[in-house]
Amino acid sequence: MPDRPGPALRSRAAALDSAALDAAAALDAAAGGLAVDLGLYALSVVFALITALAATLPTHHTWGWIATAGYTAAALVVVGQLATRRADVTSRAALTLATWATTALVPLVVEAVRGQAQEEVITVEHGGERLLHTGTPYLAHDAIAALPAGDRLLAYLPYQPGMAVFGLPRATLGTHWWTDARVGFAAVTALALALAIRQLPRSPRTIRALQVATVLPVCALTLAVGGDDLPVLALCLLALAYASRNRAAAAGVAVGLAGALKLFAWPVAIVALFLPMNRRRYAIGAFGIPILALIPAFLVDPDAAVENVVRFTLGRGLAHSTAATNFPGHLIALASPAAAVALLVAAGIAIAVWLVRRPPRDARGAAAICAAGLLTAILLMPATRFGYLLYPAAYAVWATALPTAAAARTRSATPPVPACTGP
Repeated sequence: MPDRPGPALRSRAAALDSAALDAAAALDAAAGGLAVDLGLYALSVVFALITALAATLPTHHTWGWIATAGYTAAALVVVGQLATRRADVTSRAALTLATWATTALVPLVVEAVRGQAQEEVITVEHGGERLLHTGTPYLAHDAIAALPAGDRLLAYLPYQPGMAVFGLPRATLGTHWWTDARVGFAAVTALALALAIRQLPRSPRTIRALQVATVLPVCALTLAVGGDDLPVLALCLLALAYASRNRAAAAGVAVGLAGALKLFAWPVAIVALFLPMNRRRYAIGAFGIPILALIPAFLVDPDAAVENVVRFTLGRGLAHSTAATNFPGHLIALASPAAAVALLVAAGIAIAVWLVRRPPRDARGAAAICAAGLLTAILLMPATRFGYLLYPAAYAVWATALPTAAAARTRSATPPVPACTGP
């Protein structure tokens, strides 16, 4: 009987996991989802108010006061919904979109009008100007070295070439609030999320997933003050939604566009490659688009591309990222950089083994792996930012909204229905 304890323990673990998921689902469904809605908006009020009172950055300070009003209004509406016992999907979706407008889009426009922006916005806009005039968004090593030491960090574009496209409106049309790169970030984010929601079942879980990708303070704040992570996240969520309906080519194009913007999309692209769908059709877009985006930059100025895409990313540039959140990886790196790198590599190998031995059966499983893997990486990276947590948070909740493989097969015969419209 030596092999009995293994299956017994696995069965018990599965039962505990199922019980935990059932408890979480019951909590999420309390009062038709309004109980958690109220908690989300109330905690967001606290976060925004603390940001408004304690922030040292002008961009955060501005966002905090505007978002406090937006979240407060949303919380009051939920109180009214609880009192009248109205908790339909349509009204909750409408409130989510209205809250996103007041806590992300309104402060974005206000800051764009005032000329307030974080460094990444300026970097992207400079990249767009270089792309327009030289054919590459990157400055070469010698050009950066010729700048004063204090200007070198902003001379780098630590993203993939596609990100510079968001800087083209300002480079071609001049300095106006509507040519701010964040306006493009918001437009692509809204379009990608709208397309993604159309692929998902009409359910309260879909609304919760939409909330986490839009009105969660870390997402709303990021879009309003910087914004470059939100189109990447939204395109990755769209890719997972397409994958849940076995639309391999569409999933590949979506995550490929994200990968042409930022490296954070590549883990999602790799995980989705293990899904049981047409891998060739998926891979053409998922990996072909980012590679095609890199080719012109390497042809125009190979040294500039290597300096920005490779050397700076590896910490070998003439300036270094200011990202230094006190997560475990950063603290370990202070004591031993080699140990921090070794731990991060070990975590990567463990996740790779997990993928090979237990590949995800559906997009829901892939989203869960992305959430766990990126959370691990963010916590262990020597240089990271608090805002990066928006990725694993969104993937984890998105996983609950994605249909299982069996449900996706059932829906495959019918066209997608807008998830947030109708009575």
